[in-house]
Amino acid sequence: MSETLRENALLRDADDPLGKLRERFALDDAVYLDGNSLGALPAHVPARMADVITREWGRLRIRSWDESGWWTAPERIGDRIAPLVGAAPGRIVVGDSTSVNVFKAVVAAARLAGDGRDEILVDATTFPTDGYIAASAARMTGRRIVPVTPAEVPDAVGPRTAAALVNHVDYRTGRLHDLPGITAAVRAAGALAIWDLCHSAGALPVGLDEHGVDLAVGCTYKYLNGGPGSPAYLYVAERHQPAFDSPLPGWNSHADPFGMTAGYEAADGAPRGRVGTPDILSMLALESALDVWDGVAVEDVRAKSLALTDFFLECVRAYAPAGRVESLTPEAHAERGSQVALRCAEAPAVMAESIRRGVVGDLRRPDVLRFGFTPLYVGFADAERAARTLAEVLAEIPASTAGGSTSA
Repeated sequence: MSETLRENALLRDADDPLGKLRERFALDDAVYLDGNSLGALPAHVPARMADVITREWGRLRIRSWDESGWWTAPERIGDRIAPLVGAAPGRIVVGDSTSVNVFKAVVAAARLAGDGRDEILVDATTFPTDGYIAASAARMTGRRIVPVTPAEVPDAVGPRTAAALVNHVDYRTGRLHDLPGITAAVRAAGALAIWDLCHSAGALPVGLDEHGVDLAVGCTYKYLNGGPGSPAYLYVAERHQPAFDSPLPGWNSHADPFGMTAGYEAADGAPRGRVGTPDILSMLALESALDVWDGVAVEDVRAKSLALTDFFLECVRAYAPAGRVESLTPEAHAERGSQVALRCAEAPAVMAESIRRGVVGDLRRPDVLRFGFTPLYVGFADAERAARTLAEVLAEIPASTAGGSTSA
């Protein structure tokens, strides 16, 4: 069985139209399945950053705000991200962290919703920070938080709902939620739909404009490969931009930022989402990293993602000792992101040993092994090797073992 699956993997890699994209990244012989936490380094970025540091900062210095385009970077890079999430130009601004952008989006949504809508629905399975930020925003705007699962949103939303904040893909299980259906239900109730795209942007088509999403946020260091701590982004639908009232009206979002006036007047369009001086070094690293997407259709990435995760699950079923792991990731393609989560009682020890053997995934305590499949640089042989290594580790670690070191 193992030889058959290994040969199958090699044949599929040879026939993979995206296979050569791996050459665009700085990778070693390890199987890197943690791109859903930190994407790999695009190989050309170090040279670009050397130029930014030595020439743009080192020689041009302050002139680079104009001559090197530093000032317009947040909108320019936003327009680079826009096609990957189904947005038209002028609707995304890059800057700050995902957490800060969640705060902007939730408060702005509450203000856009108006009086009489005193509830904010929050994905009860969300990444913890989203919940923390939403709760703080609710306290500041006089709303109350209503935790619901994404599947419950259509029935929970009503005339008192100001907004619903939902994760597109569950960070723990890899479950893909119904963005079109949930958005339609939220908007039909007169509320605003806010989506967290951290685990979907760059892995699958999103369709922000097509599906009428109101506001969205996302990070850039996972499937977009922008680097550790690279700036996040904020999407504001065109229809909301004139009334978008940011809770953080910094000088960078002023209509006349260099006028230095005492009163605040918001800029037009996406720049309303800016706050303070952009983090230029990490922002320009992100801009350079996005070059790996040149000529790549996100639909092709999605097709390979589903094929990879299908194949990995097939290999796990074939190789892993019976009863040792359980998939938490849905089998249905319409409900699956680009990761596979396996429940394993010995998860900490298993992941630590897998990493030692060159298969890098990560752990979500207490018992979830996560394997992220980034189709730009992960292949079918990687998936087969990962499943085979997992099975070998499980065979050597007694089922009664618990504890161990973690990778995340």
